[in-house]
Amino acid sequence: MDPRKLLKDQLLDWKSWGVDSVPRTEPALPPSRPLALSPADLDSLRAQVAACTACPLARTRTQTVFCSGKPSPLMFVGEAPGADEDARGEVFVGRAGQLLTRILKDVGISRDQVYIANVLKCRPPDNRPPEPAEVAACAPVLKRQIELVNPKVLCALGKHAAFSLLGWEGSMKALRGTWRLLDGRWVTATYHPSYLLRTPGDTESVKDDLRGVLEKLSSLGSGL
Repeated sequence: MDPRKLLKDQLLDWKSWGVDSVPRTEPALPPSRPLALSPADLDSLRAQVAACTACPLARTRTQTVFCSGKPSPLMFVGEAPGADEDARGEVFVGRAGQLLTRILKDVGISRDQVYIANVLKCRPPDNRPPEPAEVAACAPVLKRQIELVNPKVLCALGKHAAFSLLGWEGSMKALRGTWRLLDGRWVTATYHPSYLLRTPGDTESVKDDLRGVLEKLSSLGSGL
C-alpha cells in the first residue's frame, strides 16, 4: 500500500480522536562517543574532543575549542568558549581574551609560556553559563587534559572554573589568592577577564593574584 495513503489515514484517525496537532521533535544527537579512559597524548585527546557528542552543545557548536598555548608549569582554566572562540577554535581570543593577554603581559607572563583551557569545549548558546550536565560531560576531558599537560600550578579563572576544579561554591572574593592542593598540584583562582570588562576596578587585584602565582612557581623551583 502507498505509505502516503497510510499516513493520511492515520492523520484522519487522530483528527477523529480530537488530535489537532502533532508536536515536532528535535532530531536526536548521534550516539554519544565516550571518552577513552587514557588518551596517550594531547593530540589524541583533542581528536576525541572534536568528535564528541556527549551533550546537546554538539548540535549548536561551530567547532570544539580545545586549548591555547603549549604544555607548561602554569595552566589556566576558564569557563567556556564564546562566539569568537567558537569561530576560531582557540580559547580566549575575544575581548576577554585580549584583556587576559594584556594583564599577563603586565605581570611578565607571555601567553606562549602558558597553557589555557576551558571547563567546556563547546560554546553554550548565547554565551549562557554552563549547565551541570554539560560540565559533567566535559569533566573527564578536563581531568585528562590536566594530567597530560602536567602543570605544577593551576589557576581557575572565574567561579565556574573554581567550582569544576575545587567544588567551590562561595564567592570569588573569598577564594582568590588562596591555595589548595589538588592531586599533587597547587590550585588558586582569580576573577574571570569577562568580569573585569564589567568591573575594571578589580583588574589590579587580578594582577596581584598572578604575581602570587609566579611566586608560587618560584617556591616550587619552577619558572616559565
